[in-house]
Amino acid sequence: MSTPVVIRSGLIGAAVIAATIGFVNITLGSAIVGETRRVPVELATAADTDAMKAEYRRPVFIPFPKENPYTLAKAALGKKLYFDPRLSAMSAQSCASCHTPGFGWGDGLALGVGRGMTKLDRRSPTIINSAWGARFMWDGRAQNLEQQVLLPIQSAGEMNMPIDQLMERLASITEYGLLFASTFPGRGMNPTTLAEAIATYERTVVSERSPFDAWIEGDERAISEAAKRGFAIFNSKGQCSLCHEGWNFTNDGFHDTGLRSTDSGRAALLPNIPKMMHAFKTPGLREIERRGPYMHDGSIATLEEVVEHYDGGGTDRPSRSDLIGPLGLTPQDKSDLVAFLKTLTGNPGPTIIPVLPR
Repeated sequence: MSTPVVIRSGLIGAAVIAATIGFVNITLGSAIVGETRRVPVELATAADTDAMKAEYRRPVFIPFPKENPYTLAKAALGKKLYFDPRLSAMSAQSCASCHTPGFGWGDGLALGVGRGMTKLDRRSPTIINSAWGARFMWDGRAQNLEQQVLLPIQSAGEMNMPIDQLMERLASITEYGLLFASTFPGRGMNPTTLAEAIATYERTVVSERSPFDAWIEGDERAISEAAKRGFAIFNSKGQCSLCHEGWNFTNDGFHDTGLRSTDSGRAALLPNIPKMMHAFKTPGLREIERRGPYMHDGSIATLEEVVEHYDGGGTDRPSRSDLIGPLGLTPQDKSDLVAFLKTLTGNPGPTIIPVLPR
């Protein structure tokens, strides 16, 4: 069994306990890829609310896969690489260009911006709480973070940097050579160790404690009465928790939520499953107030409009998830839901940009 270590990270403003454990030790909702069904949910009672709180309690450990265990040196190297624009062909974009701490580790835009300021087809997702993720990218094409970090680097429309050329560029930077040699003894610098370093850093990006966390730990004054009612709606007639479950508020499933879109989503990977047409990954909701605009295409500007979309049920079509449909929420229900969602945002401290190797 791995020995826990303590990471003190200025990134998240507090001591974070981490262990080099595999994902098998963390309970995650299964990634839904086939048929789903809607089930009736009654409004929660006070006793139900107390029981549900335990399902949303923050975990003690950050999970690191056994194939890529945490080390302080690896996370530090990964942070330098993450913020280094030299990972792009024109030395103009870094990972942080689209996933910046100032916008909840997204970019604040409806659609991502790639090479030459070209608009991409989808919004840049946050990297917050990626350590708990089961699959990555909006369509789930990456099975782990190590796979995911190399995709935008090599994508012609994004950072446009062939991996062999990137290795040559990094090898020409003396300090990077020394850092890779000391961080990965006997392995040195290669695409695999590059991905492992960046993925390790990204796993340390964890959402801050929020008013909601204080409430479920017993501070009844931490959130408003409206937010408490919103929590009950979220877990009952709002049907939100059927997909947004657990402490990170996602089951990492894929659903067509009824948005008008020509994007085939996960169906590009699973064309024989009808429900995967227009299906996209269920995002977590931590730090949600700082992460607008919303949805895979950035088509909804505010949380209030997101709630309106789900209450209406979206576009009714064969691929629409069986979990999606008109909800019949009252104006008070909707207002309370938004009040609750806003309690999931903490108060992050500044992220220190690293000095880059020369």
